[in-house]
Amino acid sequence: MIDSLKEAIALSPDNVPLRLSLAEFLKNEKQYKEASAEYKEILSRSYGHVKAQLGLAACYYHLGQFSAAIIIYEQLEGKLEGIDTILFTKALVKENNLVKAAALYQGITVFNPELMDPEMDALLKVPAGEGNFDDEDFFGEDSDSLLMEKPDINFSNVGGMERIKQEISMKIIKPLLHPEMYKAYGKKAGGGILLYGPPGCGKTYLARATAGEINANFINMGLHDILDMWIGNSEKNLHEVFETARYHSPCVLFIDEVDALGASRSDLKQSAMRHTINQFLAEMDGINTSNEGVLVLAATNAPWSVDSAFRRPGRFDRILFVPPPDEPGRAAILEAQMKDKLHDTIDYKKVAVATPEFSGADIGALIDMATEAKLEEALAKGEMIPLTTKDLLAAAKKQKPTTREWFATAKNYALYSNESGQYNEILDYINKKK
Repeated sequence: MIDSLKEAIALSPDNVPLRLSLAEFLKNEKQYKEASAEYKEILSRSYGHVKAQLGLAACYYHLGQFSAAIIIYEQLEGKLEGIDTILFTKALVKENNLVKAAALYQGITVFNPELMDPEMDALLKVPAGEGNFDDEDFFGEDSDSLLMEKPDINFSNVGGMERIKQEISMKIIKPLLHPEMYKAYGKKAGGGILLYGPPGCGKTYLARATAGEINANFINMGLHDILDMWIGNSEKNLHEVFETARYHSPCVLFIDEVDALGASRSDLKQSAMRHTINQFLAEMDGINTSNEGVLVLAATNAPWSVDSAFRRPGRFDRILFVPPPDEPGRAAILEAQMKDKLHDTIDYKKVAVATPEFSGADIGALIDMATEAKLEEALAKGEMIPLTTKDLLAAAKKQKPTTREWFATAKNYALYSNESGQYNEILDYINKKK
């Protein structure tokens, strides 16, 4: 059948249905490389062909190209069904994005139990009752040690990001430090800021530093703290986390990968996550209680996946772009991460120049690569050999910045889904790099 289809396509190369049939046959026969080539041919002739995109994403997954598969699945998130969602979930797991994977998996398996996968169950399901607390437990000393921390860093420990620190200061720090002045102007202390940008660029660190700047409590909330396989428990868990933040105000409540919690509700009409999202919005609004002194910071790598309702006034009404660190920032990160390493005098500026577009996580990977190479050399020679600038530069040539993949996706949204201009900062950053 495959040979016959190839012969037919040779005679009619622009026949998209014929190519789709061939691609599907190749994929079913696990000939993923050939199938992906056919799907790409279809997309070159029929841009945006959904079946071809889904087929290509599946091939990417089976070929181990998980990031490429995720990019396609994210673009088609509202059109995924069944096995496509499960493959999306598995790709996210492979890339260690367990938070979003858990949200997707729960959403699809609640109404389609036949899609349940033992491996995904073990990795992603939160046992019933986990994360549920009585008020006495939730506000006691034991829960404080589990949920609460007092960060020992502040803005002085954050290299660069001056514009972002200024925005955070005006929005949620100065109202706490000068309440009488803000009250005179009718401004309340509290509110939310959404930080977005490539992964590994310091969004969590910045949130922790914000709490340290005002000596506030800090809660780092992930979906694993919220989601429960039993309907209704997730909303209860979410309410209890907000109640804890209110009880211990001033408090910075940080929500990482909020796109998994704040996915567009129009895409979740059949999902139990819809109720959890509505509960989150009610908590943000403080309908039944005051959020005075509760500062909500959230981070996402995919702001285009966050429901527009999250961005209304009083919720996340400030959206800030966190770019990869600039050259001085990279030098500072390098120096900080090299403190506990055996090394000679390092020319951090030279290494920073050689690592454009690197995130903080990329810099950490670069140092690990250089360290492993030096350790291998030291073991072979039987002596301690310090790391040098040359070692870091050699590793920089091998380590590629992971931010490029993110910008490739973000650029499309900035160009074609930017009616309000909220992604202008992405375009400005890209243009400056040209």
